[in-house]
Amino acid sequence: MNSEDKLITTSSCGNVFADLGLADADDLMAKANLALHIRKTIEDRQLTQVEAARLLGIDQPKVSSIINGRLDGFSTDRLIRFLNELGCDVRISVSAPHISKRGHVLFS
Repeated sequence: MNSEDKLITTSSCGNVFADLGLADADDLMAKANLALHIRKTIEDRQLTQVEAARLLGIDQPKVSSIINGRLDGFSTDRLIRFLNELGCDVRISVSAPHISKRGHVLFS
């Protein structure tokens, strides 16, 4: 890049899937966050993928898929159940309605 080139940046809305214009952005972001917590919990508990698979009642390749963010075929409900099986509590809260705009799925 030379001194005449200008760098153009775009602010994120906080959801990369929405930034990409994907219709199911909230669901994709929720699943990605849940998968991240599954991965971190498996690492924190120092479980192998085989041990995690046995605990979750799935095969090792499916654990690998979750850990690597390949989430097709996994529902949000199923990922929440996996977190429960790993000993995690999952808290869901609902805000008061926003009259002027659509609500979003948020993670803290």
